[in-house]
Amino acid sequence: MFIFSFSVAGAVRRVILSSSRLKMTLQNGSVISAHSCSSTADKNNNNLRWDLTPEEIRHRTEKLIQRIKQANDTVGSVDIGKVCFENTLQVIADAKADYAASRHVLDFPQYVAPCKEVRFASTEADKRLSDFDVEVSMRADVFQRLLVLQEKQSCDLLPESERFLGRLIKLGKRNGLHLSEDIQDEIKSISKQISELSIDFNRNLNEENTVLLFSKEDLVGLAESYANGLEKTEDGQYKVTLAYPHYFPLMKRCHVPETRRKMEKAFHSRCKDVNTAILEKLIELRARLANLLGFSSHANYMLEMTMAKNSENVARFLDELYERLRPVGEQERHYLLSLKDADCERRGLEFDGQLHAWDMPYYMNQVEQVKFAVDKDKLIEYFPLQVVTEGLLDIYQDLLGLKFQQVEKPHVWHDSVKLYSVLDSVTGNQIGQFYLDLHPREGKYSHAACFGLQPGCVGPDGERRMPVAAMVANFTKPTSTWPSLLQHHEVETFFHEFGHIMHELCSRSRYADFSGTQVETDFVEVPSQMLENWVWEKEPLRRMSRHYKDDSPIPDALLDKLIASRVANTGLMNLRQIVLSKADQTLHTKDRADTAAEFAKLSKDILGIPATPGTNMTASFSHLAGGYDGQYYSYLWSEVYSMDIFFTRFKKEGILNPKVGREYRRVVLEAGGSVDGMEMLKTFLGREPCQDAFFQCKGLTQSVTEQNLH
Repeated sequence: MFIFSFSVAGAVRRVILSSSRLKMTLQNGSVISAHSCSSTADKNNNNLRWDLTPEEIRHRTEKLIQRIKQANDTVGSVDIGKVCFENTLQVIADAKADYAASRHVLDFPQYVAPCKEVRFASTEADKRLSDFDVEVSMRADVFQRLLVLQEKQSCDLLPESERFLGRLIKLGKRNGLHLSEDIQDEIKSISKQISELSIDFNRNLNEENTVLLFSKEDLVGLAESYANGLEKTEDGQYKVTLAYPHYFPLMKRCHVPETRRKMEKAFHSRCKDVNTAILEKLIELRARLANLLGFSSHANYMLEMTMAKNSENVARFLDELYERLRPVGEQERHYLLSLKDADCERRGLEFDGQLHAWDMPYYMNQVEQVKFAVDKDKLIEYFPLQVVTEGLLDIYQDLLGLKFQQVEKPHVWHDSVKLYSVLDSVTGNQIGQFYLDLHPREGKYSHAACFGLQPGCVGPDGERRMPVAAMVANFTKPTSTWPSLLQHHEVETFFHEFGHIMHELCSRSRYADFSGTQVETDFVEVPSQMLENWVWEKEPLRRMSRHYKDDSPIPDALLDKLIASRVANTGLMNLRQIVLSKADQTLHTKDRADTAAEFAKLSKDILGIPATPGTNMTASFSHLAGGYDGQYYSYLWSEVYSMDIFFTRFKKEGILNPKVGREYRRVVLEAGGSVDGMEMLKTFLGREPCQDAFFQCKGLTQSVTEQNLH
């Protein structure tokens, strides 16, 4: 997932360890000091500050607002007859670069700062800046000068400058700057409410800290490593949180149905009351805003700037995929029910003839064990986090022509966070830096995501500025007696999010608005999804796995079973994605909605599994308040393209072929948002994209070739 931060009414700005504390030295990299890293020219500095006090955050917020307002005032006061590139578009570009580089030291700490007061100050700064974003987006004086520039000089601009100018004008119209002042005022008011409510929605989830207590008997079936990672009460009860490293292993492995029921109900009741109210208010406000701007729904408003273009195309895509998946899902559901019947008989439990939400992860995990004989307890022992990290970084270095260097004594927000510099392996030039913040802690963002912290773009002096990004995850913490061991799906998550990091850092765009992941929302997941394929191939898996005790390689037999299990539960897992995509579309094609009821209906109708009474999954569906509203379908849509890229180029020419990897870096990653996603695809593939590889990956056959998405 890539995190988006709200900036204007009609657009979003992407904000998209082991038990040993030994310093990691990469096979193809090295360790450098923070001092040597920062001794280069200022343009290659990472000057981001993570030690700001709440008062400093407030002060810097106001100073930043003043500075950017002054830049916009300057543009807005230019004599209409003297409008030119230098006094209009260039001033805006420089201000945007300054704003993006300065803002994230203020709004990012809300997701990661150990201090609650700092997190609160950062959240308030985000609200203040989001209000300011709306003000900037509604500057009619600036908009008018952009229109004049387009008429006078558009054909004389560089292609990327022309694209930037066109984008600014498009966004201005999407913000209603061509409408009456009364309507503009209402748009501004609604936009500010949307920004504030979205921030509150995600803050509630970040601060959620529910703990359930279970006895040893309640946790039968879980691996030793799971219990070793749990805290205990004085009377010996285990403390289980709703964080991913606690929730998902329990739901997949615990033999006790009542334990799973309690966990699933608590998990899908997170922030239920407060966030349900927020989400349903957001739906009303978004619908009203879309109506003011002349759109039939919020979904259509959001989709105008995507590859899909409108909700009809999204509905057709989802419906066609559903028809292909439905019979597979029905077969899988019947098989899960038979597994439950046998399991209940074996354990002396009553069989109720139904599959519940708390049954699904458990019996889907059994499918992998029964049909594919994947021993999860054995498998996890070969994926210690430090080994996975070392292997992952080596693969990315070799594939993309990069060199990573860990920075000694880095300036970070928590002592478990690591910082790396990224260099081009040929020139030796530093092209960016990234942070890894991989373990859960109180108040921290509870999912896995990439945050862009500083855009790579050309600065006011004409020199390129260095991009900086952070990967935030919640992998199991190591203890004094037990290393951090990853489930295979966590290895896949690591590869996915790090793909976003590479997109951020390899970008070579001129403007901050096109830096890194600033692409169409239904293209933003393509690079990261494509790179997930490496965790299903033998050679990469061998490079990132060793037994945590003796460094022995993962046995071939276990590796073969793991790779074969990729198609396990294909129908149900993808039907679940259709449920979420349809829920998003349904909620955002209405003026108001009962979110719990809408989700429950879709879950029953499409997945065949009822939502647990009293829960509301959408109250913790962070995508709906994180920039994916009306666009969650993007995960499935992007996968069509990502699989086409992988099977057409990498699978055929070598999954670790550096020639293909560097071409991919040049054509897709370096372009950022300066080129349309479809144009990148056609250039790299050498043809129009098609769906064949997508269905092949899912274990489904596709009889029609060259089914293009438009």
